[in-house]
Amino acid sequence: MSARVAVVTGGASGIGRAASLKFASKGDKVVVADLNETGGQETVEMIKSSGGDAIFVPTNVAIFDDVETLIEKTVETYGTLDIMFNNAGIGSTSPLLDTTLEDYHRVVNVNQHGVAYGIMVAGRKMRDLHVKGVIINTASVFGYLASHGTFAYQATKGAIRMMTQNAALELAPYGIRVVAIAPGGVDTPIIQDYKDAGLLNHMKKQQMRKELLTPEAIANAAFLLTLDEADAINGSVVMVDDGYTSFK
Repeated sequence: MSARVAVVTGGASGIGRAASLKFASKGDKVVVADLNETGGQETVEMIKSSGGDAIFVPTNVAIFDDVETLIEKTVETYGTLDIMFNNAGIGSTSPLLDTTLEDYHRVVNVNQHGVAYGIMVAGRKMRDLHVKGVIINTASVFGYLASHGTFAYQATKGAIRMMTQNAALELAPYGIRVVAIAPGGVDTPIIQDYKDAGLLNHMKKQQMRKELLTPEAIANAAFLLTLDEADAINGSVVMVDDGYTSFK
């Protein structure tokens, strides 16, 4: 497989770091995007130390201009854009009636608007470059199943489901696929919010192996969705949840 160019948001840790390493291990050139410059640079150094090719672009996905700069820098550096992994996200565990406007907008700006900006900017660039690329969005089982104390987070993950379907429909004429993955409970820094809210053990129990998934398991699924062999998967949200949604 010839080298592709992949942008991964939230690449400083968790699923984003695991995906960046996965793409790089398969020969792809990786653009790591995150607000966390230290973590992002660490991901890049991990890739380079294994002989891979990567750069870091500091990015706040909640700011449209930042996302535009990210994509422009990608094309400026590597000449094209084949994969856009809209993975950056933050958690929220405040009960519905205790949710402040500040917290609600903070989560929506990153999780929902950040994904929307990534779809729009990457989609336009792929269209203009005549690239039959793949856009992947990180949804969640919480976009399907209600849970106490996660109103804002679940609102964003439900929105990602429909944005994925709509974008797939509108970008199909350009040969661009749009898919999403819906992880269950994954052992990432964001899980600390759920631990503090008493939800961590509940999430473990909902999965068939009664343990958290690894970021690498999610990264593997994301990578598979970018392959030509997966070209019939479009507009779908693929559950990567160890059965979380299978036996309710």
